[in-house]
Amino acid sequence: DIPVDHLYAMPVMVRHLKTLGLRDPVVVSPDSGGVKMAIEYASTLDAGFALGAKCRRGATEVEAMNIVGEVDGRTAIMVDDMISTAGTMSQAAKMLKDRGAGDIYAVASHCMIGEQGVARLKDSPIKALITTDTIPLKTEWDYPITVLTVAELLGEAVMRIHENRSVSSLFKP
Repeated sequence: DIPVDHLYAMPVMVRHLKTLGLRDPVVVSPDSGGVKMAIEYASTLDAGFALGAKCRRGATEVEAMNIVGEVDGRTAIMVDDMISTAGTMSQAAKMLKDRGAGDIYAVASHCMIGEQGVARLKDSPIKALITTDTIPLKTEWDYPITVLTVAELLGEAVMRIHENRSVSSLFKP
C-alpha cells in the first residue's frame, strides 16, 4: 500500500532513435499487447503506426498472421517491453519485409536474449536490436545489439522523488 512510480525507457530509446536519421519511420507493435507503448513511440517520433497480429503455437513459438498499417518503403521500428527468444520480433519482421518495409529495427526495454533468440535475429531481416542496461547481457553476441544506459533516467527519477516533484513528467514528450 505504497505509491509506485512506473519508469519507462522510452525517453532513452527515442533520444537514440532520433540520432539514427531514420527515413519515413513507422513504429510497429509486434502484437496487440504493446499497442499503447507503440502509439506513444510513434507520437514522440512523429512516425506512423502499424500493428502485428499473431497467434502463439506454444510458449516459445509464434506464428505471426498479419500486419495492419502502411509499412511499404518505410523504416520499421518494432517496440516491445522485453525480448528473450525473439520469436515474436523475428516473425513480425519477416512479415514487415514481405509487406515492403525497408530497414527494420527491434527495440526492447529489457533484453534477456539467449542463443535461440540471437539465432532468430540473425535469421531475420532485423538490422539491429536496441535495448537498455536494465538487465546485463550475459555474453557478447555476434549480432548488432546497442545497449543504452538508463542510469541518468533513474537518477533523475530518484532526485524528483526526493524533491517531491513529478516523475511522470519525465515521460511526456
